[in-house]
Amino acid sequence: MKVKCVLCDVIEDIEDYSLQAKRLRNRKINMYLCEECYSRIDSNTKKRHATGDFQLYRERKKKKDLI
Repeated sequence: MKVKCVLCDVIEDIEDYSLQAKRLRNRKINMYLCEECYSRIDSNTKKRHATGDFQLYRERKKKKDLI
């Protein structure tokens, strides 16, 4: 299966029956990142996270009191 990196537009071949190929076929929203872009984003995220200014904004779950 031929895939294209969304950041650097490099076209690569991945195995047709791999888990990654299946996810890309079944969920069209998923993006493919080449190994170079993935490692660059990973290292930059880890640097930002180490500074302490990195915050993840997750929704808080509300308690449902049924009784």
